Amino acid sequence: MLFSVLGLGLLLGMQHALEADHVAAVSSVVSRKQGLRSISMHGAVWGIGHTLTLLIVGGTCILLKTQIGDGMAERLELAVGVMLVGLGAHVLWRLWRDRVHFGTHAHGDGRHHMHAHSHRNDSGPHHRSAHEHEHPERLPWRTLLVGTMHGMAGSAALVVLTASNIDSPWWGLAYVLLFGLGSVVGMALLSAVIAVPLTWTARSLTTANRMLQLAIGLATVGVGAHVIYGTAGSLFGA
Repeated sequence: MLFSVLGLGLLLGMQHALEADHVAAVSSVVSRKQGLRSISMHGAVWGIGHTLTLLIVGGTCILLKTQIGDGMAERLELAVGVMLVGLGAHVLWRLWRDRVHFGTHAHGDGRHHMHAHSHRNDSGPHHRSAHEHEHPERLPWRTLLVGTMHGMAGSAALVVLTASNIDSPWWGLAYVLLFGLGSVVGMALLSAVIAVPLTWTARSLTTANRMLQLAIGLATVGVGAHVIYGTAGSLFGA
């Protein structure tokens, strides 16, 4: 029975990674990354940050035999919503900074097609993508911090509550750890899926890549606003 519960924790952790706010956060972080390995690594690092927070917060609650209050859980969820709005706004700001606009171009035969145009100078020696290729990518601290923040959200309270109901505190910690490992695996796999359109459009279709980044930015802001609206209503009686 105990091992069934631990196995369930692993599976729930993988499912947990597929929640909309998690997908939005990681998508916004990797929106300008390329390559299956790089983007998947960012997803795994998000999961590691998420797991570290769960272990620290969950372990403390389990060993002290306490719980995360509903009010605190909602405040943490509100903070995540604000973070998501900030992440999405950052993606949109980068598009604006590059002066990307979408327009149509007419050919002599009457055909039209949409294109993206940037006013940023991409030919200089310090172009961002060229510079990135000169140095190996180090530990993505920003992604780790986003995962850490997500680990403190309201869903952490549910994980801690389940783990606290297991007789042995050490088995409870094992449940939290397996849940966290499931989130690492789930987000790494999900990031691999996200990597396909981002990498393909970055190499082949500039317009499609810019539009994909635009969609990611808007969606992330939308998810964050939804989280803020839902939690602010409960906290402030709106």
